[in-house]
Amino acid sequence: MQGDAAQVKQRILVVGAGELGLAVLRGLAAHEGGTQADIAVLLRPATVSSQAPGKLAELDEIRALGVAVEPADVAAASVAELAAVFARYDTVIGCVGFAAGRGMQRKLTQAVLDAGVARYVPWQFGVDYDAIGRGSPQDGFDEQLDVRDMLRAQRRTEWIVISTGMFTSFLFEPAFGVVDLAGARVTALGSLDTAVTVTTPEDIGRLTAAIVLQRPRIANEVVYTAGDTLTYGELADLLERATGRRFERQVRSVPQLLADLAEAPDDNLRKYRAVFGLGRGVAWEVARTYNARNGIAVVGAEQWVRERLVAG
Repeated sequence: MQGDAAQVKQRILVVGAGELGLAVLRGLAAHEGGTQADIAVLLRPATVSSQAPGKLAELDEIRALGVAVEPADVAAASVAELAAVFARYDTVIGCVGFAAGRGMQRKLTQAVLDAGVARYVPWQFGVDYDAIGRGSPQDGFDEQLDVRDMLRAQRRTEWIVISTGMFTSFLFEPAFGVVDLAGARVTALGSLDTAVTVTTPEDIGRLTAAIVLQRPRIANEVVYTAGDTLTYGELADLLERATGRRFERQVRSVPQLLADLAEAPDDNLRKYRAVFGLGRGVAWEVARTYNARNGIAVVGAEQWVRERLVAG
């Protein structure tokens, strides 16, 4: 496969530079194996030419990392046009998520396969879609299974799926409805004993770099990470330890979550709550993860709370 020899610099393209894409770029640039790679990021031409202060700062950081910019609009470009770009790279890492719209993950995967890219890390940074299966309350997950089917049905392009669980910050997002910090309340999804796995985007970036740059290389595997795996009851306990306050514990049962979704079937947050309430494919043992097996330190949920919600 291209770029597999240690003396050959592999060409890595990260698609997208949102919160996760930037974390992956930082991880690749900081990893000792990153010196053996030419790293680029695919950005929309409008982003590259933008004069908005935030975009300029983002571009300055990307260039300071030694990352080249590849302009292309994944939404507007055809599969053939994207394939022509991807063909210049040995490894493509997808960091464009659900916000890009339905069909985007299939489109990117098809472009990768048409280009004959040696290795692909699709945007699967989340739950275990195989375990959840098709027809879940979050119907957008079926496309993730389509991507896995596309990759498993061929042999030309190696692939790595990285299952990270929920972004740690999302668990504490007020709109998600699990943690009410001001009201000192935790609303468990399913039950207080239902578990959830979380990893911070920063750790996902570092771990993705380590996984992609590992020798001997990882190929055609689902790799798991976890900053923490905890039940909603344990979540309430850690919030009490970190804040010194008493937290009320409430439960939104699976039948209640499904009824909530039936009232507003297009509500994405209700879809997510129902999936996580069911508890299937959303949690795994930390001991079986890539970071645990390789002794890589990560940020646990309690540390995140103390540093992000309590400090200052």
